[in-house]
Amino acid sequence: MSGSVDRGAPSALGIEILTLFPAAVQCYLDVSVLGRALRAGVAHVTVHDLRLAARAPHRGVDDTPFGGGPGMVLAPEPVFAAVEQLAPVRPLYLMSPGGRRLDQALAAELASSGGFSLLCGRYEGVDERIAEHLCDGELSVGDYVLAGGELAALVVAEAAVRLLPGALGNEVSSAEESFSDGLLEHAQYTRPADFRGWEVPAVLRGGDHGAVARWRLADSLRRTVARRPDLIERRGGLRPDEVQLLVEHGYPVTVPEQSAAPAAAPVPAPRQERDPR
Repeated sequence: MSGSVDRGAPSALGIEILTLFPAAVQCYLDVSVLGRALRAGVAHVTVHDLRLAARAPHRGVDDTPFGGGPGMVLAPEPVFAAVEQLAPVRPLYLMSPGGRRLDQALAAELASSGGFSLLCGRYEGVDERIAEHLCDGELSVGDYVLAGGELAALVVAEAAVRLLPGALGNEVSSAEESFSDGLLEHAQYTRPADFRGWEVPAVLRGGDHGAVARWRLADSLRRTVARRPDLIERRGGLRPDEVQLLVEHGYPVTVPEQSAAPAAAPVPAPRQERDPR
């Protein structure tokens, strides 16, 4: 919490979160991947109370908006005062729906940055002077509305921290997950091998690691085409070897009609998601 801040080892990723609800944020930080990473010393997260510099007796931090309208707006005076007193690590990002959208590339960028701070808004938003003159940028976790920035800040923090060496139990886990190579992750299975007649694909039980790797890549491609074709487009379409891999694993491929312009790689047709082949 706020006060005399220990920002952790110099080599650890330092994250500071400024919020009106520090206890709620701290509860999540104590568990799961974030909690394990913090205990291992690979990252250090400090939570600050935005009411730190608010004036007594009520320590108010919001006020009505100029021009009228519903709700309250986070006021600049207490927020500026808190940030100036705390001097959090920079850059300081405001959690805002208008900010840069979080994706795996941005998470990797933050993980390698050495440190950053997140300011959580509340109510109807923050006074624009906070965004323009106090923060260094804005981050968003998606096109939807939350009651405040706390959940969004935790999403950003976990997305970055879990990419750090030592944060996960298995060092290859983050490299094989969804979006790490622009694709969704392949399907995962565990025991029993046969559950209510739904069997685990035989290739995963055969012990041939090369075959398993090829099946996983093919399944990753299939799932991405079926569920997130925008990711395939972002990669520039499927490469010929990826199309061939899909064909080898029995996934139907739709070949586009010939035209004067160079044709993109054929796109496999979506497959029933419950088919375990």
